[in-house]
Amino acid sequence: MEKKKILFINQEIAPYVPDSNMSLMGHALPQAIQEKGHEIRTFMPKWGNINERRGQLHEVQRLSGMNLIINETDHPLIIKVASIQSARIQIYFIDNDDYFTKRQMSSDEMGEDYPDNGERAIFFARGVLETVKKLRWTPDIIHCQGWMSAVVPLYIKTAYHEEPSFANTKVVTSLFAKSLKKDLGANFKECLEFREAKAELLKDYKDDFDFEELGKLAIDYSDGIILAEKDVNASLLKHVEKKKIPMLGYQEDFADAYEAFYDQICPDVE
Repeated sequence: MEKKKILFINQEIAPYVPDSNMSLMGHALPQAIQEKGHEIRTFMPKWGNINERRGQLHEVQRLSGMNLIINETDHPLIIKVASIQSARIQIYFIDNDDYFTKRQMSSDEMGEDYPDNGERAIFFARGVLETVKKLRWTPDIIHCQGWMSAVVPLYIKTAYHEEPSFANTKVVTSLFAKSLKKDLGANFKECLEFREAKAELLKDYKDDFDFEELGKLAIDYSDGIILAEKDVNASLLKHVEKKKIPMLGYQEDFADAYEAFYDQICPDVE
Protein backbone atom coordinates (compact mmCIF):
# COMPACT_ATOMS: atom_id res chain seq x y z
CA MET A 1 0.00 0.00 0.00
CA GLU A 2 1.27 3.46 -0.90
CA LYS A 3 1.98 5.78 2.01
CA LYS A 4 -0.72 8.34 2.67
CA LYS A 5 -1.18 11.56 4.61
CA ILE A 6 -4.05 11.05 7.04
CA LEU A 7 -5.66 13.72 9.21
CA PHE A 8 -7.46 12.41 12.29
CA ILE A 9 -10.11 14.76 13.69
CA ASN A 10 -11.07 13.27 17.03
CA GLN A 11 -13.63 14.19 19.64
CA GLU A 12 -11.73 12.36 22.38
CA ILE A 13 -8.20 11.03 22.83
CA ALA A 14 -6.92 9.12 25.86
CA PRO A 15 -5.12 9.89 28.16
CA TYR A 16 -6.23 13.52 27.96
CA VAL A 17 -9.86 12.62 28.73
CA PRO A 18 -11.35 9.60 30.58
CA ASP A 19 -11.19 6.22 28.88
CA SER A 20 -14.05 5.35 26.54
CA ASN A 21 -14.26 3.38 23.32
CA MET A 22 -13.95 6.66 21.45
CA SER A 23 -11.00 8.07 23.42
CA LEU A 24 -9.10 4.79 23.32
CA MET A 25 -9.60 4.56 19.54
CA GLY A 26 -8.60 8.22 19.25
CA HIS A 27 -5.24 7.21 20.71
CA ALA A 28 -4.77 3.74 19.21
CA LEU A 29 -5.77 4.40 15.59
CA PRO A 30 -3.37 7.26 14.76
CA GLN A 31 -0.58 5.36 16.51
CA ALA A 32 -1.26 2.17 14.53
CA ILE A 33 -1.51 3.98 11.20
CA GLN A 34 1.68 5.95 11.88
CA GLU A 35 3.50 2.75 12.80
CA LYS A 36 2.51 1.40 9.36
CA GLY A 37 4.54 4.22 7.81
CA HIS A 38 1.83 6.74 6.97
CA GLU A 39 2.15 10.45 7.77
CA ILE A 40 -0.46 11.66 10.24
CA ARG A 41 -1.75 14.76 12.01
CA THR A 42 -4.16 14.51 14.94
CA PHE A 43 -6.57 17.10 16.38
CA MET A 44 -9.05 17.22 19.27
CA PRO A 45 -10.88 19.94 21.27
CA LYS A 46 -9.10 21.32 24.34
CA TRP A 47 -11.93 20.36 26.66
CA GLY A 48 -12.06 22.17 29.99
CA ASN A 49 -11.46 18.95 31.94
CA ILE A 50 -8.03 18.47 30.33
CA ASN A 51 -5.21 19.13 32.79
CA GLU A 52 -2.82 21.29 30.74
CA ARG A 53 0.06 21.02 33.19
CA ARG A 54 -0.12 17.24 33.51
CA GLY A 55 -0.59 16.86 29.74
CA GLN A 56 2.22 19.38 29.06
CA LEU A 57 0.13 21.39 26.62
CA HIS A 58 1.57 24.64 25.30
CA GLU A 59 0.24 27.25 22.90
CA VAL A 60 1.60 27.46 19.36
CA GLN A 61 1.76 31.21 18.81
CA ARG A 62 2.36 31.04 15.04
CA LEU A 63 -0.86 29.06 14.56
CA SER A 64 -3.04 30.97 17.05
CA GLY A 65 -4.55 34.42 16.72
CA MET A 66 -7.20 33.95 14.05
CA ASN A 67 -10.81 34.92 14.76
CA LEU A 68 -13.67 32.75 13.48
CA ILE A 69 -17.08 34.39 13.07
CA ILE A 70 -19.91 32.11 14.19
CA ASN A 71 -23.45 33.34 14.84
CA GLU A 72 -22.24 36.87 14.02
CA THR A 73 -19.72 36.79 16.87
CA ASP A 74 -15.91 36.75 16.71
CA HIS A 75 -14.33 33.82 18.52
CA PRO A 76 -10.52 33.74 18.94
CA LEU A 77 -8.86 30.51 17.82
CA ILE A 78 -6.12 29.20 20.11
CA ILE A 79 -3.95 26.26 19.08
CA LYS A 80 -2.13 24.18 21.66
CA VAL A 81 0.04 21.11 21.22
CA ALA A 82 1.25 18.16 23.29
CA SER A 83 2.84 14.78 22.65
CA ILE A 84 2.05 11.26 23.74
CA GLN A 85 5.66 10.18 24.16
CA SER A 86 4.97 6.44 24.35
CA ALA A 87 3.13 6.55 21.01
CA ARG A 88 5.34 9.22 19.42
CA ILE A 89 2.22 11.13 18.43
CA GLN A 90 1.77 14.90 18.53
CA ILE A 91 -1.72 16.17 19.28
CA TYR A 92 -3.04 19.59 18.21
CA PHE A 93 -5.75 21.03 20.47
CA ILE A 94 -8.40 23.53 19.33
CA ASP A 95 -9.12 25.95 22.17
CA ASN A 96 -11.36 28.93 22.88
CA ASP A 97 -12.29 30.41 26.26
CA ASP A 98 -16.05 30.45 25.62
CA TYR A 99 -16.45 27.12 23.85
CA PHE A 100 -13.89 24.89 25.57
CA THR A 101 -11.60 26.23 28.32
CA LYS A 102 -14.37 27.00 30.80
CA ARG A 103 -16.53 23.98 29.93
CA GLN A 104 -16.65 20.22 30.34
CA MET A 105 -17.11 18.02 27.25
CA SER A 106 -20.58 17.41 25.73
CA SER A 107 -22.43 18.14 28.97
CA ASP A 108 -22.05 20.28 32.08
CA GLU A 109 -21.44 19.25 35.69
CA MET A 110 -25.15 18.40 36.04
CA GLY A 111 -25.08 16.11 33.01
CA GLU A 112 -27.03 18.51 30.79
CA ASP A 113 -25.94 18.91 27.16
CA TYR A 114 -24.65 22.38 26.39
CA PRO A 115 -27.24 24.27 24.29
CA ASP A 116 -24.52 25.59 21.95
CA ASN A 117 -22.92 22.22 21.20
CA GLY A 118 -23.67 22.86 17.54
CA GLU A 119 -21.67 26.09 17.55
CA ARG A 120 -18.85 24.33 19.37
CA ALA A 121 -18.71 21.64 16.66
CA ILE A 122 -18.67 24.30 13.93
CA PHE A 123 -15.86 26.22 15.65
CA PHE A 124 -13.87 23.01 16.11
CA ALA A 125 -14.28 21.93 12.47
CA ARG A 126 -13.31 25.29 11.03
CA GLY A 127 -10.49 25.67 13.53
CA VAL A 128 -8.96 22.36 12.48
CA LEU A 129 -9.25 23.05 8.76
CA GLU A 130 -7.81 26.57 9.05
CA THR A 131 -4.91 25.24 11.11
CA VAL A 132 -4.15 22.49 8.59
CA LYS A 133 -4.01 25.19 5.89
CA LYS A 134 -1.48 27.13 8.01
CA LEU A 135 0.59 23.97 8.38
CA ARG A 136 0.76 23.81 4.55
CA TRP A 137 -0.16 20.15 4.74
CA THR A 138 -2.33 18.31 2.21
CA PRO A 139 -4.07 15.25 3.66
CA ASP A 140 -5.11 12.45 1.32
CA ILE A 141 -7.71 11.31 3.84
CA ILE A 142 -9.53 12.99 6.71
CA HIS A 143 -10.85 10.54 9.28
CA CYS A 144 -13.56 12.00 11.54
CA GLN A 145 -14.36 10.37 14.89
CA GLY A 146 -17.18 11.67 17.10
CA TRP A 147 -20.09 14.08 16.64
CA MET A 148 -17.77 17.07 17.24
CA SER A 149 -16.23 16.40 13.81
CA ALA A 150 -19.52 15.72 12.02
CA VAL A 151 -19.67 18.99 10.06
CA VAL A 152 -16.17 18.48 8.61
CA PRO A 153 -17.35 16.36 5.63
CA LEU A 154 -19.81 19.09 4.56
CA TYR A 155 -17.15 21.78 4.78
CA ILE A 156 -14.58 19.73 2.86
CA LYS A 157 -17.02 19.14 -0.01
CA THR A 158 -18.33 22.73 -0.10
CA ALA A 159 -16.62 25.61 1.73
CA TYR A 160 -13.08 24.21 1.42
CA HIS A 161 -13.32 22.23 -1.82
CA GLU A 162 -11.19 24.72 -3.79
CA GLU A 163 -8.51 25.08 -1.11
CA PRO A 164 -5.23 23.53 -2.31
CA SER A 165 -4.89 21.68 1.00
CA PHE A 166 -8.16 19.81 0.51
CA ALA A 167 -8.85 19.76 -3.25
CA ASN A 168 -8.33 16.00 -3.55
CA THR A 169 -9.03 14.93 0.02
CA LYS A 170 -11.33 11.99 0.76
CA VAL A 171 -13.35 11.87 3.98
CA VAL A 172 -14.00 8.84 6.18
CA THR A 173 -16.40 9.02 9.15
CA SER A 174 -16.50 6.55 12.05
CA LEU A 175 -19.86 5.93 13.71
CA PHE A 176 -19.90 5.41 17.48
CA ALA A 177 -22.71 4.60 19.90
CA LYS A 178 -22.08 7.71 22.04
CA SER A 179 -24.90 10.19 21.48
CA LEU A 180 -26.26 13.59 22.43
CA LYS A 181 -29.40 13.98 24.54
CA LYS A 182 -30.56 17.33 23.20
CA ASP A 183 -30.73 18.92 19.76
CA LEU A 184 -28.23 21.52 18.57
CA GLY A 185 -30.60 24.48 18.58
CA ALA A 186 -32.95 26.10 16.08
CA ASN A 187 -30.22 28.35 14.63
CA PHE A 188 -27.76 25.54 13.82
CA LYS A 189 -28.30 25.72 10.06
CA GLU A 190 -27.62 29.47 10.01
CA CYS A 191 -24.52 29.11 12.19
CA LEU A 192 -23.21 26.43 9.85
CA GLU A 193 -23.23 28.75 6.83
CA PHE A 194 -19.75 29.52 5.53
CA ARG A 195 -18.72 30.25 1.94
CA GLU A 196 -20.39 27.61 -0.27
CA ALA A 197 -21.82 25.77 2.74
CA LYS A 198 -25.20 27.46 2.37
CA ALA A 199 -28.24 26.88 4.55
CA GLU A 200 -30.25 25.74 1.50
CA LEU A 201 -28.02 22.65 1.31
CA LEU A 202 -29.61 21.67 4.61
CA LYS A 203 -33.27 22.10 3.60
CA ASP A 204 -33.94 18.34 3.62
CA TYR A 205 -32.74 18.01 7.21
CA LYS A 206 -34.88 18.77 10.26
CA ASP A 207 -34.79 22.36 11.48
CA ASP A 208 -34.01 21.14 14.98
CA PHE A 209 -30.77 19.32 14.30
CA ASP A 210 -30.33 16.41 16.69
CA PHE A 211 -27.71 13.67 16.94
CA GLU A 212 -29.28 11.61 14.14
CA GLU A 213 -29.53 14.56 11.76
CA LEU A 214 -25.90 15.45 12.49
CA GLY A 215 -24.91 11.86 11.75
CA LYS A 216 -26.85 11.87 8.48
CA LEU A 217 -25.13 15.10 7.48
CA ALA A 218 -21.71 13.52 8.09
CA ILE A 219 -22.68 10.39 6.16
CA ASP A 220 -24.06 12.33 3.18
CA TYR A 221 -20.77 14.16 2.59
CA SER A 222 -18.36 11.32 3.43
CA ASP A 223 -16.63 9.02 0.96
CA GLY A 224 -16.58 6.07 3.37
CA ILE A 225 -18.14 5.03 6.68
CA ILE A 226 -16.67 2.83 9.43
CA LEU A 227 -18.68 1.19 12.20
CA ALA A 228 -16.38 1.80 15.14
CA GLU A 229 -18.61 -0.10 17.59
CA LYS A 230 -21.07 -2.98 17.38
CA ASP A 231 -24.10 -1.04 18.60
CA VAL A 232 -24.16 2.12 16.47
CA ASN A 233 -27.41 4.01 15.88
CA ALA A 234 -29.69 1.78 13.75
CA SER A 235 -31.18 4.76 11.91
CA LEU A 236 -27.73 5.95 10.85
CA LEU A 237 -26.79 2.45 9.72
CA LYS A 238 -29.91 2.33 7.53
CA HIS A 239 -28.99 5.75 6.14
CA VAL A 240 -25.53 4.51 5.10
CA GLU A 241 -27.08 1.50 3.37
CA LYS A 242 -29.66 3.69 1.62
CA LYS A 243 -26.94 6.03 0.32
CA LYS A 244 -24.83 3.06 -0.84
CA ILE A 245 -21.67 4.63 0.59
CA PRO A 246 -18.70 2.27 1.02
CA MET A 247 -18.85 0.91 4.56
CA LEU A 248 -16.48 -1.07 6.76
CA GLY A 249 -18.15 -3.11 9.49
CA TYR A 250 -16.97 -3.33 13.07
CA GLN A 251 -13.44 -4.71 13.38
CA GLU A 252 -11.86 -6.12 16.55
CA ASP A 253 -8.40 -6.00 14.97
CA PHE A 254 -8.80 -2.72 13.19
CA ALA A 255 -5.39 -1.57 11.95
CA ASP A 256 -5.01 -3.70 8.81
CA ALA A 257 -8.70 -3.43 7.95
CA TYR A 258 -8.72 0.36 8.30
CA GLU A 259 -5.57 0.69 6.23
CA ALA A 260 -7.12 -1.42 3.45
CA PHE A 261 -10.30 0.67 3.64
CA TYR A 262 -8.28 3.87 3.25
CA ASP A 263 -6.73 2.36 0.14
CA GLN A 264 -10.19 1.49 -1.19
CA ILE A 265 -11.47 5.04 -0.63
CA CYS A 266 -8.30 6.77 -1.85
CA PRO A 267 -6.44 4.36 -4.14
CA ASP A 268 -4.22 6.77 -6.03
CA VAL A 269 -1.60 8.78 -4.15
CA GLU A 270 1.23 10.39 -6.10
